[in-house]
Amino acid sequence: MPMITKITRGKNNPERYNIFFDEKFAFSVDETVLVRYQLTKGKELDQWTIEEMVFEDQVRKAYNKALYYLGFRMRSEGEVRSKLKEKEFGDAVVDEAIKKLYDHKFLDDRAFSEAFMRTQMNSGKKGPRAIQQDMQKKGIDKQIQEEVLDSYSEEQQLEIAQGLAAKIVQKEKMKTPTQIKQKIADSLMRKGYSYPLINQAIENLDFEKDEDQWSDIVTAQGDKLWRKHSSKLTGSDLKSKVKQGLYQKGFPSEVISEYMEKKELEND
Repeated sequence: MPMITKITRGKNNPERYNIFFDEKFAFSVDETVLVRYQLTKGKELDQWTIEEMVFEDQVRKAYNKALYYLGFRMRSEGEVRSKLKEKEFGDAVVDEAIKKLYDHKFLDDRAFSEAFMRTQMNSGKKGPRAIQQDMQKKGIDKQIQEEVLDSYSEEQQLEIAQGLAAKIVQKEKMKTPTQIKQKIADSLMRKGYSYPLINQAIENLDFEKDEDQWSDIVTAQGDKLWRKHSSKLTGSDLKSKVKQGLYQKGFPSEVISEYMEKKELEND
């Protein structure tokens, strides 16, 4: 059996020790493993004990790496597993390190998911679909996802969605109600809200515009269309193209008619 001929303290990490057989480096272990196996100069070790020690030491290294990683913020089991595999720890080592993290309460996917959902709700203003997609990417069990997201009530979703929608209404004052509604729907869909809830959020908003507002909006968008198409079209073809564009943007027919009359007077 191999015999320990020398033990030296690690240069970079004084809590690790280098083990030598026949004056040749064999492996290194943590101080805890050194003490646990009573490693001393002259001690003989069988192959099974060596493998057991090396495995235990690898688990401890993986565990410490995980603790460092968890020190920055809460993580899911999936995130920790991925990080340890990046560090090239074997599956068995990772499994054992993960078990220790759970035993010592450093990992808790349910608590992580609850905190993650609150952050995404309050800071990210995300809906349940987007949050669930993010949870999946982090390796959260599907049942935990569903149970945690059940606490995200429709009332909470609607309140957040309406707040986002109201900001869009304020920002897009020079757009038609049709354009604004589409922008709201697209934005809330990307945020992970359902169609029924998006429609409800839109229904609760005021999109009314007075005559002066319609005039300003149609002038801004109509003139833009006119400039865009006037390089290729003239006369009735140009007018038809501009009218079509304004209809598609949601302008009422009477607003379009007033704008076209104005353009005809300008071009006479």
